[in-house]
Amino acid sequence: MITGLQVVGGLVLLYFGGEHLVRGSVALAHRLGVSPLLIGLTVVACGTSAPELVVSLVAVLDGAPGIAVGNVVGSNIANILLVLGAAGMVYPISRHLRSLRRDGVIAIGASILFLAFCFAGVIKAWHGMVMLLFLAAFLLQSYFSDRRDRAVAAEREQEMAEIEPSTEAVWRMMLRLFAGIAAVLIGSQLLVDGAVDIARSVGVSDTVIGVTLVAVGTSLPELATALVAAFHRQTDIALGNALGSNIFNILGIMGAVSIVTPIEIPPAILAFDIWVMLVVTAVFVPLAASARHIGRPLGLLFLMVYAAYIAAQFSGVSEAAAALF
Repeated sequence: MITGLQVVGGLVLLYFGGEHLVRGSVALAHRLGVSPLLIGLTVVACGTSAPELVVSLVAVLDGAPGIAVGNVVGSNIANILLVLGAAGMVYPISRHLRSLRRDGVIAIGASILFLAFCFAGVIKAWHGMVMLLFLAAFLLQSYFSDRRDRAVAAEREQEMAEIEPSTEAVWRMMLRLFAGIAAVLIGSQLLVDGAVDIARSVGVSDTVIGVTLVAVGTSLPELATALVAAFHRQTDIALGNALGSNIFNILGIMGAVSIVTPIEIPPAILAFDIWVMLVVTAVFVPLAASARHIGRPLGLLFLMVYAAYIAAQFSGVSEAAAALF
């Protein structure tokens, strides 16, 4: 009972903490005169990935690398299958073909790079530096590319205007920012501690809890945003946000955490989950590029595949794969 409340409390703090962190950061960036395009590519992307970052860092420092790596791998799988699948069931998700091709190729490349580093058994600081350098290059290329595309720039500006008006008092911006940071920190610790206790009590590994409960929990902001956008029939940026989040999860979160401390890769992740992530990403990009939109048929297919993946986790498939690997 206490453990369950601990997990729920951690998820609630992560959700609302992430919201205030993003809104406070965006408002402050507006006040400092940062362009909406740059805010969208950096401040918002980093802010929405803050829960995953802190959860992974806390998990590694607490000796639970399965939760840390499982959180990132599971979130990437959930962003495509669960988030886009659920949103597509509500209203068809449109796609910006040029951005999809660019971000899709980067997402697949980041997954392959991460897989290569995972084969070392431990992701070290130099691996993290390489990933962060690739992330910086991606952000620069995206900024200049989107800046030349007036439609994308106008869309990003409208998105930023909806997040937070720039007339808010500076003290309120700072209050939101620090309240968000505090909530994310406390929520992450509660979630990780509760997840470890649940894993031990039900007899499953930290990895299984990481790729299921923790991953879905830290993906709740993306899921909520996508569903709200779908209900309002404003799904233009849902696809780009999902792929952008996946790129940040790998290059940004794993890169930053591995610089702080080496990350040991659990055998189950290397034998099963990371391959699922790679296949889902590699199949999704050309599928989305060839389809007119992601509607109910594809959305239902995504949700069914995700349900099968979750069922496989609790049936011991990943552990069996690790034993054979």
